[in-house]
Amino acid sequence: MIPEARVLKILKEAGVLLEGHFLLTSGRHSNKYLQCAGIFRKAKYSEELCRALAEQFAEDGIDLVIGPALGAVLMSYEVARQLGAENFFAERDKEGVMSLRRGFSIAPDRRVLVVEDVVTTGGSVKEVLALVEAAGGVVAGVGAVVDRTGGKIDFGVPFKAVLSMDVTSWEAEVCPLCKAGMGAPVKPGSRK
Repeated sequence: MIPEARVLKILKEAGVLLEGHFLLTSGRHSNKYLQCAGIFRKAKYSEELCRALAEQFAEDGIDLVIGPALGAVLMSYEVARQLGAENFFAERDKEGVMSLRRGFSIAPDRRVLVVEDVVTTGGSVKEVLALVEAAGGVVAGVGAVVDRTGGKIDFGVPFKAVLSMDVTSWEAEVCPLCKAGMGAPVKPGSRK
């Protein structure tokens, strides 16, 4: 297990933890944003954090690691490499529905680990979970680099994160940053 102080040091060195006024993928606003793409710019960070996550699932017989594009593409690869498992990613089709493309398919009864770089509401993870289950895969768990809910989210399967922190977010209509006149929130994420 990697110490929390080491994880925070990596996040700081990689420029991952941003402060300001942000629009999250969920539509909520927050004064903190985790741009985890920074972790994957340097292999030394991604290898260390993904190894820490993979170790938490090492005894679970994982056959396949899958994450939603775009944020978890590199992460699913590195976690799968650490576990000696196959990996691929789910992506949105032209209608915006999470799907398996590029010839990817999940054989029935394969033990699947769903990964995501940052979990806030879990929306993308839930879409991938439904995709795996519809294909006949067995979801062995969900893993994240950062759990922004402080352990409050429940996916109905084991959920483990390298770092769990309770980061406040607000519905847009009650955002104190908007009410304080801080201007429009910035959307640094990948989804429109």
